[in-house]
Amino acid sequence: MGITQLPEECIALIMSLTSPRDACRSSVVSPLFRSVADSDVVWEKFLPPDYRNVISQSVVFPVTTLNAMPKKSLYFHLCDNPLIIGDGNMSFSLDKPSGKKCYMVGARGLSITWGDIPRYWIWTPLPESRFLKVARLHLVWWLHVVANVETRILSPQTTYAAFLVFKIEQDERGFNRKPVQLCVNFEGQEDGGERSVFLNPSRDMPQLAQDRGNGWKETEMGEFFNENGEDGVVSCILKELSCSSTWSGLIVEGIELRPRAA
Repeated sequence: MGITQLPEECIALIMSLTSPRDACRSSVVSPLFRSVADSDVVWEKFLPPDYRNVISQSVVFPVTTLNAMPKKSLYFHLCDNPLIIGDGNMSFSLDKPSGKKCYMVGARGLSITWGDIPRYWIWTPLPESRFLKVARLHLVWWLHVVANVETRILSPQTTYAAFLVFKIEQDERGFNRKPVQLCVNFEGQEDGGERSVFLNPSRDMPQLAQDRGNGWKETEMGEFFNENGEDGVVSCILKELSCSSTWSGLIVEGIELRPRAA
């Protein structure tokens, strides 16, 4: 007996054990496969188990509209349109190949030393940002920015990479002369695996920052393995604490955590 002779619910179960990419490919096999591959039964399995709770926290896009979407449409909507959630200082999206959860902590959700003192940091709206305001560095000697993320909200059994999402202004100071230190650690652990990165390197230096295609750049801060998603906190840190130079001209949108490609 061929697979096309199986009941649709059996085909849907088999398809739900594959991947979003495989389901999309299967839809071209036959009208039967297309019907199954587009069904809510299949795409419900590709969405995170707690997706209803997450989208209920939406502060911009109507929750009723999200809940009314077919599950396949919802999946791709969440891949392509980060959802602002909670107090407006975090966004949620899905990794398109895997369906695993991605989060960005917006600048207002970060711990920024002297961040609320206007002569050091300025909070300003930018039309290209997904958040209401971003942090613009005016002038500091001591640079320290931290995102603290609870591991329970992330996908378990997943290796995550953290990325600083930023811009550098033309009249910046310090970022083309000295590197900053980037690291990712679980709370309570000593700093380790620090990366020294020039955020505005000259042409003869390695260009570690990547253009995100939306007006922002990103550079990797480090990675970690989220084993079981149990209660814990991971800290993503940008720092330069030597006080040997002044720094200005950095604009921070946030710090993003994304699953590492398998």
